Amino acid sequence: MLLAKRVIPCLDIKNGRTVKGINFEGLRDAGDPVELAERYSNEGADELVFLDITATNEKRKTLVPLVEDIAKHIQIPFTVGGGIGSVDEIEALLHVGADKVSLNSSIVRNPELISQAAERFGTQCIVAAIDAKRHGDSWNVYINAGKKDTGLNVLDWCKEVAERGAGEILLTSMDKDGTKSGFDNELLRLVSESVSLPLVASGGAGTIQHCLDAILDGKADAVLAASIFHFREIEINDLKQAMKEASIPVRL
Repeated sequence: MLLAKRVIPCLDIKNGRTVKGINFEGLRDAGDPVELAERYSNEGADELVFLDITATNEKRKTLVPLVEDIAKHIQIPFTVGGGIGSVDEIEALLHVGADKVSLNSSIVRNPELISQAAERFGTQCIVAAIDAKRHGDSWNVYINAGKKDTGLNVLDWCKEVAERGAGEILLTSMDKDGTKSGFDNELLRLVSESVSLPLVASGGAGTIQHCLDAILDGKADAVLAASIFHFREIEINDLKQAMKEASIPVRL
């Protein structure tokens, strides 16, 4: 039995509101996160991803009640990320209703956090979020909301997070983010072929065909998108019907 491919709306949160930008810049308001989460849950999204994109330690404390509020309004799994830097912070978010946590900058600085978190909560809870930008013939890992080039090679880092116990990779192409020009299928395919973890494609969704291509050509296990869903450019059900017609296993 082939595993169903997933459709995942992404809520980028800043100061308690959903926002969307292009190439990580120029943010505009996209609505109330609790209302959007509930809408997506009712419209057939498989999961939600919820990222506090300007997280700091002070804001982390305000994120917990928001996660708790969202958990009460939805019936689908959701992943929370942004500024999470310790096992205790992971525990707090899982405790109030998050199903998984997305770790990005913190695990580049302290890769041991992946192993510690996977051991304590199970690999299924730990998503390694990777922001990738092309450098010549390869891609580098960026942290600090895309501001800092770590010099790490994306494929090497994907292999390391898999070995350390991450259960999934959320891979965002910074070059494609918000452009609606299609996913970076070359990058997706390279990662998919180099590690066996489920791969969530992020960055570049503009049409239904882009999403199909990310799965068929990029070999992604899930497609994540924000503005096309927030502003109703694509309905989740229409995307899922197109996936079914393209013989992609999907939950309808």
